[in-house]
Amino acid sequence: MHSTAATVLAIFLVGVGIAHFVLRDYFRGLVPGWAPWSTVIVLGTGLVEIVLGVLVAWTETRAVGAWGAAALITGYLASHLDALWRVSPQHPSVLDRPVGVAARLVVNGVYIAWAVAVATTVG
Repeated sequence: MHSTAATVLAIFLVGVGIAHFVLRDYFRGLVPGWAPWSTVIVLGTGLVEIVLGVLVAWTETRAVGAWGAAALITGYLASHLDALWRVSPQHPSVLDRPVGVAARLVVNGVYIAWAVAVATTVG
């Protein structure tokens, strides 16, 4: 089971990392307006996700990669908390409506827990 969770996490991280390059505009929309250089942030975090996914894929570097993923995903809370601050039921994007922001926070928490679980069950 632990190996499956790690393998799926590795695939997920690499896939989402690649998506940062392919769906750049979508991910730029998640970067808070107050953050400078949104394109650099999106491409940089995408590259980091790919590297972390590769680290998680190998047993020898799995813990480091999973802890790195947990830290990176925790950093994404800035985006979700910023959305919580600006939440509006009439917002054109469902991700910035109350239900969307709540879902973003819950899903982000699940991703963090997943990465921590992989990091702490290596062996």
